[in-house]
Amino acid sequence: LPMPMGALPPGLTEAWHERAVILPALDKSIGWTRLASAKQFFPQAGIGHGRALRSLERFKELLQETAGPVEFGTAVSEEFRVFKSAGWDGQGGGVLFTAYCTPILNGSLTAQAEYAFPLYGLPGDLAKTKEGAILGQIIEGGYQPYPTRREIEAGFHLAKKGLEVVWLNDPIDAYIAHVNGSAVVELDDGSNYRLGYAGTNGRDYTSLGNELVLDGLMRKDQVSLTGIRTWARMNPDLVSEYLNRNDRYVFFTQIDGNPRGSLNVEVSPQRTLATDKTLFPRGALVYVDATLPLPSAAGRRGQAPFRQLMLDQDTGGAIRTAGRADIYLGIGPQAEQRAGATRSEGQLYYLFLEE
Repeated sequence: LPMPMGALPPGLTEAWHERAVILPALDKSIGWTRLASAKQFFPQAGIGHGRALRSLERFKELLQETAGPVEFGTAVSEEFRVFKSAGWDGQGGGVLFTAYCTPILNGSLTAQAEYAFPLYGLPGDLAKTKEGAILGQIIEGGYQPYPTRREIEAGFHLAKKGLEVVWLNDPIDAYIAHVNGSAVVELDDGSNYRLGYAGTNGRDYTSLGNELVLDGLMRKDQVSLTGIRTWARMNPDLVSEYLNRNDRYVFFTQIDGNPRGSLNVEVSPQRTLATDKTLFPRGALVYVDATLPLPSAAGRRGQAPFRQLMLDQDTGGAIRTAGRADIYLGIGPQAEQRAGATRSEGQLYYLFLEE
């Protein structure tokens, strides 16, 4: 939804003070948008490839060349048009923001009594388009829907085929890796094994937290990674059944450096946003106006405004419609705790050069 020319989201000019951390993430979007292969994804939402690229390049120039936040804000308001996400109701009613991270988990490169829960690499019978869309399982004469999580976990499809990339010691840890699409696995010898997203089985995503709420096993205000871990410890006999209600299964690959999003560029903590790429332009400048939890040392969760310039560089299984977005918060336990507690209504804005 276009805002009046000259209108800016509240707090946008503060991005000038944060340019040292914004510019590396912005450069990743510029690099991707300059690729010839990026042109196939435009126009999107009425934005052409040329306009998308010029917007990113000009915004970078303004961050580098203006003398302060006032001059920066004036230049942006004169040159850029701000678009507000249509939101959940199609009329700008708001966006539900959740968050994701790269958890640090304990694991092994071999199956052991203590490590019994594998993460799998991409199987050879999974067909994808060149854009990454899942076609299904390859069969004679075509494709069929790929097996569900329940079918895979039954052990009859992927087990003992050499596809296990790592073994974890907790089924909830495996669930957390699947939900976030990446993980750092700490091995017994003290080394780290980094895993990134390789693909999915193409099945629909079902939220574990939502299922627990629907069945009366958890209140909505209790849903967080901490709450889910506590529930799992108290109800080990129910864990498998509830995890298997999520048909979607995620596959992993070993990576160097930070995880990569759907644009195949490294995601940046608090600067990468995941949205529905059937609706929103890839790589674009976005501004988030929401409230996020700030866990205290005592474990109590406070709330603080989160007004941040970000880049639309990723997508997610649960991120569908204009009323959903996912914020990448980084690596480690603090990011995991914060991501698991994030569920905030706010507004999402896109910035493009005025034509």
